[in-house]
Amino acid sequence: MSSTASGRNGTWRNWGGTVAARPAREVSPASVEELAAAIRRAGEDGLRVKAVGSGHSFTSIAATDGVLIRPQLLTGIRDIDREAMTVTVEAGTPLRRLNAALAREGLSLTNMGDIMEQTVSGATSTGTHGTGRESGSISAQIKALELVTADGSVLTCSEKENPGVFAAARIGLGALGVVTAITFAVEPIFLLSAREEPMRLDKVLSDFDELWAENEHFEFYWFPHTGSTNTKRNNRSAGPEKPVPQLRGLIEDEILSNGVFQVAQWVGRAAPAAIPTIARVSSKALSGRTYTDIPYKVFTSPRRVRFVEMEYAVPREAVVETLRELKAMVERSGLRVSFPVEVRTAPADDIILSTASGRDSAYIAVHMVKGTPYQRYFTAAEQIFTAHEGRPHWGKVHTRDAEYFARVYPRFGEFTALRDRLDPDRRFQNDYLRRVLGA
Repeated sequence: MSSTASGRNGTWRNWGGTVAARPAREVSPASVEELAAAIRRAGEDGLRVKAVGSGHSFTSIAATDGVLIRPQLLTGIRDIDREAMTVTVEAGTPLRRLNAALAREGLSLTNMGDIMEQTVSGATSTGTHGTGRESGSISAQIKALELVTADGSVLTCSEKENPGVFAAARIGLGALGVVTAITFAVEPIFLLSAREEPMRLDKVLSDFDELWAENEHFEFYWFPHTGSTNTKRNNRSAGPEKPVPQLRGLIEDEILSNGVFQVAQWVGRAAPAAIPTIARVSSKALSGRTYTDIPYKVFTSPRRVRFVEMEYAVPREAVVETLRELKAMVERSGLRVSFPVEVRTAPADDIILSTASGRDSAYIAVHMVKGTPYQRYFTAAEQIFTAHEGRPHWGKVHTRDAEYFARVYPRFGEFTALRDRLDPDRRFQNDYLRRVLGA
């Protein structure tokens, strides 16, 4: 199976192997008109509709037993407006292709996540993000979008046109309609200098505010059962370009980051008692490096090891305390955690269901390798995150429901009211949306 989700015998499965669904039928529309017709026909047949991207969500947000829309024919760049500095792209375009196409045009997104396999609509509909002091999620860079609603009509939304829909649909969870095109803000391509180096966890936590304030993009990985982290600082650079040499990149990114890591995961699964020792060895194997390259080559990295993930956004000022509680929990629980904990940040934005909506946020992500029991670890972590009014990533494992979200999202009622207006018959409903948005 490639890094996109696959189907066998009419069964759709997600990338992490956590969700399977058997749709009544699959449609791959080649135009917005064909998509609108497919949605109208589903309505006539009394079937629900879900569009899927690359299946990178760990939740069942894209699962349906109705009509499954595959957007692989709705790809490519529609328009580049160099005056407005925007690019309009079809919804099924993978981020990998968008990044490469923009680079050829001398353009770039301002910020991005660390994986490029998702489609632009899948990534934005679930709130995919990287890390940034001033620059937010991929959705926060949207200037306009095109949406096909439940009755088959096509809505264009921006700050000027249908602004109420725009405030919600940039992270719409697939609940408001099917996104068919997105207009992103872009800028002339620039260089980023990356500085990766190990650092003691207690130092990262005591200096967190300074590390955040002094860097445009700061993130770190903490290795449970150790006091070690690997930090990454990305800042704009005047150059010169100094990419990671190809051989060194192969050794570090593929053999060490993916290959050795995969072996460590296998050993950890076979002999969980060895995990703390493996973690100490792994964290010591990391050495520092610096390199300078165009943005997508610095922000993104290959992910070959399959995993399951939970990630919560907590208020940025609560991140250090939350991490200390997480570390204490792992130490007293007897859990064996072989996967690093990832910590990133985002500034407040104005998107209704964005995990950074209305508040500066820090993200804490916990992972387990695919096939390993993760429930006890994730449950204990989730209790810590929710005590800080954490908001879970919409595409990652969590157990929260509409009642909880109404508490942690001040504008939650605005979203559900808009959904009532755009999709009164719940054409885009599934079990996941019923849980997180209410019936």
